[in-house]
Amino acid sequence: MSQTEVCFYQALDIARHQKAKSWELRAATCLARLWQQQGKHREARELLAPVYGWFSEGFDTADLQEAKHLLGELSEAEGDIAP
Repeated sequence: MSQTEVCFYQALDIARHQKAKSWELRAATCLARLWQQQGKHREARELLAPVYGWFSEGFDTADLQEAKHLLGELSEAEGDIAP
């Protein structure tokens, strides 16, 4: 595991401990983007989709738009339908 991944996991743990969903989304998006670059599309989507799915509003924010876009890219890479 790279140092970058370790840092993103730490950020996820802190966000989850603090119940800070927006920070959790941001950390999950960053880690999912890294995994996408490494060809780990399924793992990236499995990480990001549940965090994104937690939100019921705020879809016009940059973080949620970025997460949705990334989920779409990951779904395309796997041959699935985008969220």
